Amino acid sequence: MKVVIAEKPSVARELAKVFGATMKKEGYVEGKDYSFTWAFGHLVQLAAPEAYGFKGWRLENLPMLPERFKLAVKQNKVNGVLKDDPGVVKQLNVIRNLFESATEIIVATDAGREGELIFRYIYYHLKCKKPFRRLWISSQTDEAIKQGFRNLKPGSEYDTLFYSAQCRSESDWIVGLNATQALSIAAGNHSVLSLGRVQTPTLAMICARYLENKNFKPQVYYQIAIWVNKDGQLFKALSVKNFDKLDAAQQVLEAVKDAASGFNQGAEVLNVDVKPRKEQPPLLHDLSSLQQEANKRKGFTADQTLTLAQTLYESKLITYPRTGSRYIGDDIFAEIPALIANQTGHPAFGKQAAELQTAKLNKRSVNVKKVTDHHALLPTNNKPHYLPEDQQVIYDLISGRMLEAFHQECIKELTKISLESGSMFVANGTVIQTAGWRAVFNQADTEKEDEENPTLPKVIKGELLQVEKKELLEKQTKPKPLYNEASLLKAMETSGKEIEDEELRQAMKDTGLGTPATRASIIETLIKRDYIRRDKKNLLPSEKGLAVYDLVKDKQIAQAELTGLWEKRLEEIRSGASVQDFKNEIREYTRTITRELLEVGAELNGKLSPQDVEGATVCPLCKKGIIRITEKAAGCSGYASGCKFVIWRTMSEKKLTEEQIMMLIEKGKTDVIRGFKSKSGKIFDASLILADGKAHFVFEPRTLNTTG
Repeated sequence: MKVVIAEKPSVARELAKVFGATMKKEGYVEGKDYSFTWAFGHLVQLAAPEAYGFKGWRLENLPMLPERFKLAVKQNKVNGVLKDDPGVVKQLNVIRNLFESATEIIVATDAGREGELIFRYIYYHLKCKKPFRRLWISSQTDEAIKQGFRNLKPGSEYDTLFYSAQCRSESDWIVGLNATQALSIAAGNHSVLSLGRVQTPTLAMICARYLENKNFKPQVYYQIAIWVNKDGQLFKALSVKNFDKLDAAQQVLEAVKDAASGFNQGAEVLNVDVKPRKEQPPLLHDLSSLQQEANKRKGFTADQTLTLAQTLYESKLITYPRTGSRYIGDDIFAEIPALIANQTGHPAFGKQAAELQTAKLNKRSVNVKKVTDHHALLPTNNKPHYLPEDQQVIYDLISGRMLEAFHQECIKELTKISLESGSMFVANGTVIQTAGWRAVFNQADTEKEDEENPTLPKVIKGELLQVEKKELLEKQTKPKPLYNEASLLKAMETSGKEIEDEELRQAMKDTGLGTPATRASIIETLIKRDYIRRDKKNLLPSEKGLAVYDLVKDKQIAQAELTGLWEKRLEEIRSGASVQDFKNEIREYTRTITRELLEVGAELNGKLSPQDVEGATVCPLCKKGIIRITEKAAGCSGYASGCKFVIWRTMSEKKLTEEQIMMLIEKGKTDVIRGFKSKSGKIFDASLILADGKAHFVFEPRTLNTTG
């Protein structure tokens, strides 16, 4: 029996259908000498810190750097206690039994880094030793699936892909858990301040832009506008120079020789510059560009777009959505004419599809050297019959972009007229002569949005034109706009660098924050943790997010460029770069950021003396720091400076109240506390006293009964 394991039940059932396997069993489908089973995401993950002996949030545990990572079943919190997910345990047992009886294992999890990790973690957790082969497809159509099964590859060919995924997983564990615990303990507040390898630089970008925008002080400046008449057609020209002073601008305004100034007054044409320009079509979509486009056009969130695209993929209507490539190879290009013909009946751009059938196709998006795991997003040869409105939007963006990408250039004529009338003026205009790819969506030219003239008349050098009107314009400098999801995704691609050139951005994609497949989840995580919020289309930091940013903005954990370099290193591992070198560097990096974040406590301690904080309690050990109580412990804010005072909230399985802890610190002793439990399970009562900076039990003396 051949066992095929997919990433989710719906995909496994579709694969089974292609092979005619129809017998539904508990956790799998069987038939025709095949069993098709599934994970549902990450059934197995890296074990929690407790598995390595790091119990509780103890300062002495940091940094937590396990020599060898352990795998554990996915867990859920039940009444504050982590327990194995019973559904996961059940499915793992199904997979274990199938693997044990399998003559061959075929891996059909998503063909990418995370899909490989999901399978390998299951495989190694179950201690399976059987060889396996890999299904690698970019489409869920029946033909693509059959072709993929005819070309299964040995699992060992994807070892470096797994090493890259494993390094990503382990580095996120090391960086995230150590940074979170270090900052939470150092800040000494009552909540967990979560940090992450990609999450924190992304938060830093949002906060920095928000503060820059909020604190921006607009500068007033002045321009002069004139309206010039050429044979009855008015066009607008602006002064070349901007003026900081109103007086200077008014002097220029008065010097303009307008119609009211008398006969033969006006503006002389000094130069006419007409440049034809060919505007290349955009590249095909990858996931990130699709998310940006859907956000700009329809306001869809990145996560919403990914979910809709995944649904279309599983419905066999588009190719693999989590791609980071915007190119295809020549083999896929050979299929493009048929895919274009498939769109001729489309109500919005069927006419353009029909025209492309007889045209020479543009090959800008064809470059096999730039194709990564998967080629760019394309529709499949299956026609959708009815789609919900939101799915139709995403399908149309992908199909329409395909038509744009293989269309002819948009041909423009850019005209610049230089004039003199008491000062230098310039008029700009653009005329689209051949729409080319812009005709697919009848898309407006964004370059023309800031132009004053949709068209300009024909004029010649030396010509004197009448100035019909003049005006002094008061303007203000503008801040950079707040991030929305589209602009944030674009910034994440290049670790915050502002690069507009499409191909240069593609060249830098290996040094971005996260990957196209993970960026949506990063945004949702920041929202879930109340670090940012959506305000209409914008992403704004919360007070909590700004507070965290203020603590870490100068630390390495917040540096987007550094995080982008780690992403590049992960890609290099896929090409055979040293795994151990990367792990060593991540460990050293973690030691650095842990030390930096613990020092935040010392900085806070230096800025806030107990006298500055209303209700603050001085540390009884060092007499300098402030006592901060968290869910886990009461500790001194001066830990990074050397004070080791700490009282753990739970002693002998009894959780102390905040009142009991404060009584112990301030009075040196508590009242009798009932309900402690010894290691042997015996319940006992005791008071606590503070000695040498530590809590100790004190048992009340027994009184003898002398009555007889």
